[in-house]
Amino acid sequence: MIRVLFFESGGKPTGFEISGHALFSDHGSDIVCSAVSSAAILAANTVTEVFGEPAEVKVEEGYLLFKGAKTETSQGVLQGLRLHLEQLAAQYPANITVS
Repeated sequence: MIRVLFFESGGKPTGFEISGHALFSDHGSDIVCSAVSSAAILAANTVTEVFGEPAEVKVEEGYLLFKGAKTETSQGVLQGLRLHLEQLAAQYPANITVS
């Protein structure tokens, strides 16, 4: 199962941690894992590479940590990510949890 934890400060998202595997399908063809990974990397890259905001990013097999969204714009990106992942979790409740 993929576990997603969002970090907040003052009610606004500042980061997230994603761990685990969806186990929806075989490695390399797991659409749930691909959807989560792609969305998370897009959000992290948008904040750090497009907006140029410094952030703590750690990526390992089955793990992604992102901390450092400080502006309203980058927090909006994380709000969009959370909404996207919550919708995926509603579709695949046995494979994703978001908190």
